[in-house]
Amino acid sequence: MQIVILDDYQDCVRHLAAFRKLAAHSVTVYNDSTTDLDELARRLAAAEAVVLIRERTVITPALLARLPQLRLISQTGKVASHIRLADCTARGVAVAEGSGSPYSTAELTWALVLAAMRHIPREVAGLQAGRWQQTLGRQLRGRRLGVWSYGKIGRLVAGYGRAFGMRVWVWGRESSTAAARADGYEVAPSRAAFFTESDVVSLHIRLTPTTQGLVTAEDLALMQPEALLVNTSRAELVEAGALGAALQRGRPGQAAVDVYEQEPVLGAAHPLLALPNAVCTPHLGYVEQDSYELYFGQAFDNILAFTAGQPTNIANPEVL
Repeated sequence: MQIVILDDYQDCVRHLAAFRKLAAHSVTVYNDSTTDLDELARRLAAAEAVVLIRERTVITPALLARLPQLRLISQTGKVASHIRLADCTARGVAVAEGSGSPYSTAELTWALVLAAMRHIPREVAGLQAGRWQQTLGRQLRGRRLGVWSYGKIGRLVAGYGRAFGMRVWVWGRESSTAAARADGYEVAPSRAAFFTESDVVSLHIRLTPTTQGLVTAEDLALMQPEALLVNTSRAELVEAGALGAALQRGRPGQAAVDVYEQEPVLGAAHPLLALPNAVCTPHLGYVEQDSYELYFGQAFDNILAFTAGQPTNIANPEVL
């Protein structure tokens, strides 16, 4: 089978143990990213199967129309808004999906909390430049951690906060807060209190049309000058432009983000990167060895099952 893997930024997929599963197939891997329709059509012209790394490439009807050989899209993790199943079904393209693990993203979230609260990036850069101790960080113990959405990742982050001696509370939908209460966590009395009284606010909300722009400029303005907003979920959860403006006004005092409206961010072309009170990482949440072995192992297993005539985990089974 002719297989194409897109957007492997670090050229690491070929070095995974899971990659050996495709030894009997012809595989082409692209390490850069493009949104140009003609270039995508050229790269995928001979592909019978394409492997997508999360939502890095959007599959449009115009692109599908130019890929007559394509039979299968094998998605790492769950299908999201970058693929319309109805469009794929109309073209006779099956879409297989996998699952994911919350641990790597939760761990990165906590790394960002520690990095921002102790000013680690600035201190590392200062030491490399010949300077010694420039900031005064703050410990987490005794401070208030606000977790918005108590799902798989939010649950882990709340546990990390508890282990560090933080006073953890949760905000979100009724089902989310009920689960948090059942695990012994406090629920914030109101949305305003959640933002006003949290020393650290961590967002773990799923992006949907109803949650886009959920966190507003008014919410951010309630945060204290010493507070930290952490977003390892999706950039679009925050009102467009609101976070940069809020950081410039000093409420919240800091942000740590791993996600952006347009990715990849190249040439430092994002306004948050110019702000001294923003700690920014290049969407590393799930980009970790064990997660990649899981994601790609499942994606490759789905390809092998499809080629064997026993398709698994098909999100649009009506196409079969």
